[in-house]
Parts: sequence; C-alpha cells; structure tokens
Amino acid sequence: MSAPTQSRPGFDVDRYTRAVEASDADALVSQYSDDAEMEMIDRRTPPSAPTVLHGRDEIGEAVRDLCSREMTHEVLQSVADDKHVAYTERCTYPDGNEVLSMTMLDLRDGRIVHQSTVQAWDEEARAMESARFAPVPEREQADHENLEAATVGGQTVVRLELEPGWRWSEHAKPFQGTDSCMMTHCGYIVSGTLCCRMDDGTEKEFHTGEVAFVPAGHDAWVVGDETATVIDWRAANPG
Repeated sequence: MSAPTQSRPGFDVDRYTRAVEASDADALVSQYSDDAEMEMIDRRTPPSAPTVLHGRDEIGEAVRDLCSREMTHEVLQSVADDKHVAYTERCTYPDGNEVLSMTMLDLRDGRIVHQSTVQAWDEEARAMESARFAPVPEREQADHENLEAATVGGQTVVRLELEPGWRWSEHAKPFQGTDSCMMTHCGYIVSGTLCCRMDDGTEKEFHTGEVAFVPAGHDAWVVGDETATVIDWRAANPG
C-alpha cells in the first residue's frame, strides 16, 4: 500500500483496508449500515444508469461474489475524514489482467451508508485459458430459466436457457432489484425467439441465428413455445 490510511472515531479505515486486501467478505459486509446503497459505474453501466444495490444483504451478495474470485486486491491511495473515505484500488487476475477502481464511501455513525465506485478493466487477456459453463448459484432456484457462466481472461460469458413463459419483469427482476433490466446485452440467439421492450416503449424481436444487442433499461420475454437459448458475452462484464 503506497499511501497512508487514517483511522477516525467510529470507522476504522485501517481495518477496512485490511479487509479489502485480504478479500475478507465478512469483515467488509459488517461495516455497512442495514440501509446502505452501493452504486457501480463502468462502461456497461454508465453514470446515467449505474448498477445500484440496496441494503446490506444485497450488497453482501455482491461483496462475497467479488471476494470469491481469484484475484489480488491492493489499495493504492486513501484519504479520510469523519464523514467520507476515498480510495483507489487495483485488482489483478492470475493472467495479469487488471481492474482499477476509485471508490467514495459516505459514513454515518461509523458505518458505510453509501458507496460509489467507478471502475475500468483491461481489454485483453495475456494468456490462453479455457473454462466450462457452471450454474450461477444465486439463480439456481429461479423459475423458467437456467443461467450458467464461464470466466476466461477476466471476461465472463453467460449462457441463458429461458423457457416458454419466462419474462424478465416476473422471473428475473427480484434478483436485480431494479424496475427494468439495467444490464447491456450482446449475444447470439442459439434457439428460440426473444422480444425486448425498451423503457421508451420501443420493441424488437430477436430470432434464432441472430446476434442481438440490447442496451440497459428494458424488459424481455420468450415468444412462442420454444426455449430461448442465448450466449451473452456482455451482460456480466462491467468493463
């Protein structure tokens, strides 16, 4: 760590920094208030449509997922006062790919009540790598869908199998916690038909054999009686 950290009454910045660098999810989650919010901004979710997580439980799921990944975390610089902490962080994957982020924490009564993070990713891997699709644990109990993911070169590819009757606003909305899907999708329709409706009312169907691009801010549903299978290389990548 190249810059000093400071401890302030009620919030221990040194403890927080150690937890970040040790990927200690429990220690990190314990420092959020029950009603905390987390905003994440990157190329996939720009300032006009950031990823927003509400409450310590929802934030905890994201923190535990991040801490479970095979990467190192290094806090580069940090400054703090009684109400705020700001720091930069570098995360490095085994293949050498890096993620650089800048984070601002707002504090209340010694706990984090709001977090804003802006992050940027390396674009290319530096070594060959392979992976197999595996179920996404938090979605294994979801109805009418099978969601699997594989990560190679620091990038995640998602395979979705969406059964007839599936609709984002009914079956996936509870997992995102937003009024519409705030992920950007770019994927190949292996089978079936999907219809997407943007928040402005624009609708488009995507059919077998097509490559689909859908910006953030939409609903989606399966059309007809055939399962829709999609390989999506954009949805899970914040860079």
